[in-house]
Amino acid sequence: MKTGYVALIGRPNVGKSALLNNLLGYKVAIISDKPQTTRTSILGIKTTEKGQIIFIDNPGIHRPLHKLNKRMMKFVESAMETSDLICLLIDASLKFGHGDEFVIENLKKTSIPIFLLINKVDIVKKEKILLIIDNYKDLLDFKEIIPISALKGTNLPVLEEKIYEYLPESEKLYADDDLSVQSQKFLLSEIIREKVLHHVHKELPFTTAVYIDYFDEAPASSIIKIPKKDPPAFNGKIKKYIQASIFVEKDNHRKIIIGKRGSLIKTIGTEARREIERILGAKVFLDLKVKVKEKWRDSADVLDLIERQ
Repeated sequence: MKTGYVALIGRPNVGKSALLNNLLGYKVAIISDKPQTTRTSILGIKTTEKGQIIFIDNPGIHRPLHKLNKRMMKFVESAMETSDLICLLIDASLKFGHGDEFVIENLKKTSIPIFLLINKVDIVKKEKILLIIDNYKDLLDFKEIIPISALKGTNLPVLEEKIYEYLPESEKLYADDDLSVQSQKFLLSEIIREKVLHHVHKELPFTTAVYIDYFDEAPASSIIKIPKKDPPAFNGKIKKYIQASIFVEKDNHRKIIIGKRGSLIKTIGTEARREIERILGAKVFLDLKVKVKEKWRDSADVLDLIERQ
């Protein structure tokens, strides 16, 4: 039996969360084309006959400017220190730049085995993949270099086989049906934030956070289980009430999210509610409020509140 922790790291927007979801076969991390979508480490658990892989999806590595970003980088540092294996994810469609150099310099500090995962091979030519491999192979002592597509699933079975080769022999740490170590409230807040990110642009993605103020049937456990069957059919009655706050830093940001005559906040609420209903298997009344919290990214109280949910 092999069991261990695998840290997924890389620059923002290289596909770490998409990879985690595809490896698990379930959505536990939100997806967005906006940088710094992932703000905390998200543990996803995959149990097979060979053992248990505990994937850690991390925020994108970047130079921190706010307390929020500094906390994000501490999550990455912790994952790098405590994992049995590190998977560095890069985007094959992007040129090597200063951000990549910054990531490599951070990885030079660790003695943990590192895989290089070249993502998005489904949209680039093979010749470019070979050039990337040639460019990266001497930068670090990569134990494996694997071209993948996080979205299409290309070479993910190969990746999983290679991961098991490097994990220590150990008994499983979680139950077979454990899927993710995060509260359901956190997952619901992230779904709402995902819908916000889809509809806003410029600086708003960086200055928006979501907190679940009230969830009348929130599970006490912080472990999300693999669904045993499809959600039951709705009976037409509202079963669950969820109240959430969307934090922004400026009043004009609040007006943008609300939209003309409340049109945008209504769209965000409708899209989030539909996905939450699929997860909970019940009708939901979702009450969204947009609140101005100036400089919340540098407020320890607000950051603590969001992390504790």
